[in-house]
Amino acid sequence: MLVIAITGMPGAGKSTAARALESLNLKRIVMGDVIREETKRRGLNPDPENTGNVMKELRERMGEGAVAELSLRAIKALREDVVIVDGIRSVAEVDVFRRNAHVVLLAIHASRKRRFELLKERGRSDDPPDWNTFVARDERELGVGIGAAIALADEIVSNEHTNPVELGERVKALASDWMKAVGR
Repeated sequence: MLVIAITGMPGAGKSTAARALESLNLKRIVMGDVIREETKRRGLNPDPENTGNVMKELRERMGEGAVAELSLRAIKALREDVVIVDGIRSVAEVDVFRRNAHVVLLAIHASRKRRFELLKERGRSDDPPDWNTFVARDERELGVGIGAAIALADEIVSNEHTNPVELGERVKALASDWMKAVGR
């Protein structure tokens, strides 16, 4: 199995890239959905503070690869030979997937200013409502190891001066090469 794992800071364009890959008839697992669902299951509002606290608690209780372990269950249930994992936040999560599949790690990059603008446009329940909350979220993400995952990515694609269509075309071209390399 090939796992195309996508990482990047909040708002960089990970989900835009993943949705583009879905157009290649690939299935996607969103790691943030695992956290949002767990937050809701606990009777909490899935806002930035609660989802951040649930993520940290899961990692403290189950280890740094906790969210990947939970996501791996969903991946195995798909029974697909290529799967997209949207939302890698640490090297430990990549390691969980690498024990079970061939993994290609793709980082999506955008500046802090661009990411904040994109998050304001997106308007998801756990998106930061203001700059200070945004900066605090960045710090939390960096604290769980996302910077190392980005630094160790197999490919990095910039979303700084592009639009969703251009970003999608770039990642689809990369994914096509990766799939050819594993015989798909």
